[in-house]
Amino acid sequence: MARLSRRVAAGCLALCLLTAAGMARPQVPLESEVKAAYLYKFATFVEWPEGSFARPDSVLQIGVAGNDALADQLARTVGGRSVNGRTVSIRKLRRGESPAGLHILFVGAHDRAAIGDFLNAARGQSVLTVTDSDQALALGSMVNFVVAGQRLRFEVALDHVAPSRLRISARMLAAALRVAGVT
Repeated sequence: MARLSRRVAAGCLALCLLTAAGMARPQVPLESEVKAAYLYKFATFVEWPEGSFARPDSVLQIGVAGNDALADQLARTVGGRSVNGRTVSIRKLRRGESPAGLHILFVGAHDRAAIGDFLNAARGQSVLTVTDSDQALALGSMVNFVVAGQRLRFEVALDHVAPSRLRISARMLAAALRVAGVT
C-alpha cells in the first residue's frame, strides 16, 4: 500500500510540474489570430484608388467568406480600430453574396468552384483578395497565405493586383515569401 501511495504521489507531483510548465509557456498564437493580424496589417500597406471610399470618413470593410472563426477573430481584435483614419468593419459573406463595398476580401479554403466564384465576383473591383488555398493564385487571388517552415507567410500575384488599380507598398512586397508577376 505504501508503494502505491508513493507512486500516486510521484505521479501527482509529475502531473503538477508538467501542468505548471505548460502554464508558464506562452500559448502559440492560433492560425486565425495570425491571419487576422496579417489582414489588418495588409490594410496599412495598400492604397485604394480614388472613388474606393464614398466619403473621407467611410469605413474600411474587410469581408470574410468560408471562415467564420477568422471573421469572429477579426471582429474581436480589429473591429472598430482604425487604419489611416478609417474605422475597420468586418462582414461575413456567404456563397452568392456580392463583395460590393468591400476593400479586402478573404476567401477561406472552399472547393475550387467556390473560391473561383468569390474571386470572379471581386474581379474588376478595387478589392484586395486574400486566400489560403494552394490553387488560389491560379484562380486569380492577389494574396495567398502559405505555411513555410512552420510559419504562416504570404505570397503576392502582382498580375492580379494591377487590374484592380490597388497599390501595394514595397514594404509589404519585401515581407512576402514570394512575389509573382514582377515586371
